[in-house]
Amino acid sequence: MKKNMGQLDRIIRFIVAIVVGILFYTGTLNGTLAYILLGLSGIFLITSFISFSPLYTLVGLSTCKVK
Repeated sequence: MKKNMGQLDRIIRFIVAIVVGILFYTGTLNGTLAYILLGLSGIFLITSFISFSPLYTLVGLSTCKVK
């Protein structure tokens, strides 16, 4: 797996995932939407840690500056 995510992209994904987690934990998000967003935030966390997004590969996008 080649890295295809830049530093800013990783930071934004991490922050979004943490915010969704906090909103879910405090009860602000509830119902089906909460579980969908929680699943997406889990994917965001994983992809931000490994610096690889399968969706970016499908569309041919890379935000990583190093080739």
